[in-house]
Amino acid sequence: MAERSTAAVDVADNSGDEPLTAKADQSTADGVAHDPERDTDSDEAQGSGGTEGPGKKASPPELHSGHKLARRYRLEECVTRLDGFSSWRAVDEKLRRAVGVHILPADHVRARSVLAAARSSALLGDPRFVQVLDAVEENDLVYVVHEWLPDATELTSLLAAGPLEPHDAYQMVSQVASAMAAAHREGLAHLRLNPNAVLRASTGQWRIRGLAVNAALRGISSDTPQRTDTESIGALLYAALTQRWPYENDAYGLSGLPKDIGLIAPDQVRAGVHRGLSELAMRALVNDGATASRHEAACTTPEELVKAIGEMPRIRPPEPAFTAPPEYQRTTYQQGTYGRPAPHPGVTQPLTPPPPPLQSRTGKVLKWAVSALLIAALGLGSWQLADALMDRSDNPNDTNNTQTQDGGDKSPKKPTDGKPIAIKGAREFMPSGSGIKEDQVPLAIDGDPDTAWVTPQYRGYANFGNLPARKEGSGLIVDLGEVKNVASIDTLMYRSGQTIEILAADANTDNPSSLSDFPQQVAASKKADLETKVTPSKPIRTRYLLIHITELPTDGSPGLFRGGVSEIKLTG
Repeated sequence: MAERSTAAVDVADNSGDEPLTAKADQSTADGVAHDPERDTDSDEAQGSGGTEGPGKKASPPELHSGHKLARRYRLEECVTRLDGFSSWRAVDEKLRRAVGVHILPADHVRARSVLAAARSSALLGDPRFVQVLDAVEENDLVYVVHEWLPDATELTSLLAAGPLEPHDAYQMVSQVASAMAAAHREGLAHLRLNPNAVLRASTGQWRIRGLAVNAALRGISSDTPQRTDTESIGALLYAALTQRWPYENDAYGLSGLPKDIGLIAPDQVRAGVHRGLSELAMRALVNDGATASRHEAACTTPEELVKAIGEMPRIRPPEPAFTAPPEYQRTTYQQGTYGRPAPHPGVTQPLTPPPPPLQSRTGKVLKWAVSALLIAALGLGSWQLADALMDRSDNPNDTNNTQTQDGGDKSPKKPTDGKPIAIKGAREFMPSGSGIKEDQVPLAIDGDPDTAWVTPQYRGYANFGNLPARKEGSGLIVDLGEVKNVASIDTLMYRSGQTIEILAADANTDNPSSLSDFPQQVAASKKADLETKVTPSKPIRTRYLLIHITELPTDGSPGLFRGGVSEIKLTG
């Protein structure tokens, strides 16, 4: 299959910074991302049907970290090893980005169905799904390569902190239902649509991973795929509203419903649940007479669910909370003193000497007039002195006016600014191999201050969401094309308050990518203003400079962070 290049989602749009799976102990912008292939539920609990048929069960391929597939995909960390297949976090060394890889032996009983599912999913090309980038069979292995989304957060992690707000739950069910309706129109089903498979990017966009592939890896099928996926969407909405799994079994870190009471509406499980969303969840959960009594007709396909959502009144986001200003402290004006509290009636005040009399208006006028005259006199005298000095320097008979024999003036000349250095190119600093906004990098060197390379929006932590892939920060590596003397670096930041340092590679360094490749510190780490100009005591001789960003400023609301670079200019 031809390589499919994808851009990162920006907030996490992510990611910004958004490859497909994340290990169980990985931090994300909201805290912790989970193992994408972790399976804590049973197929019965989530309403999926079908199991693997009889056939040969192959053992997992013997692979290890550092192994390369197709001479480009370097395996980094195994995140799942289950039922004859393994899933890995890897690096695409050709495109310098993180990817995820599922690997099976070519003689695995499900190898053919996994290849078919991956290729069908890749043809869909819908950005609401985590994209399949490659599906290959070679050297007795079948492997599927997909996006890796480090800045996206699983619904499982979000629900660990509590139920979603009504607007967030509405956005989630709306976007997921719409995406699955589009997939079913192309004949594709998910069949494992659970909280591990639904991700929220740092931009607020919801994305679905594992379309068709996750079910194929586990040999899951269904005679009613549309109804299965619709019920799964209903379960997702139910969990988002109540922080409970709508079946008796516990799953995905959520407690199940009490036994022997059946499926009850979300607004009966938890107080304050939005009535319209509660009814919508029940219309999608069609098992066991869930839509009886006050609920309308059941939704048995994603398309019907999308129509039902469209008929609901739109749920608007909550109004931003503002901190009340401090209470006004009333003060009085008494006896010529501002700020002294007025005496309480009936309370005897101690005798105090009267304050000195106020200065009269005439005295103030005289004071300002004298000051103005003094300033004018000083200015006139300075001008006359400068004029006399100028006349003296222009007099050719002045013995102090020294000239060379050819008429050249020996007086020191005003220093001139260095010549601009043309920047050949720039790229993101990404030692982990995972990019953020690689397609926007040229905007930081295009000469237009109104365009910029901008990071996604990160949550929780100023150090790029405390993500493992960003533990060394990010920034831009500037390439001058050849080794040159750099006298000044003028950087216009996308926003003030970013913590940056400027580093340079040694003259003999070729294609640097890690912090150790930039041993020369041109400017120490500090919070930068909107425009930062650095002039070293002596020119730096290098080909590569690193604008290294380690912390981002807040982005409008507490707990949200974003930064970037608008323009870089160099002189030599």
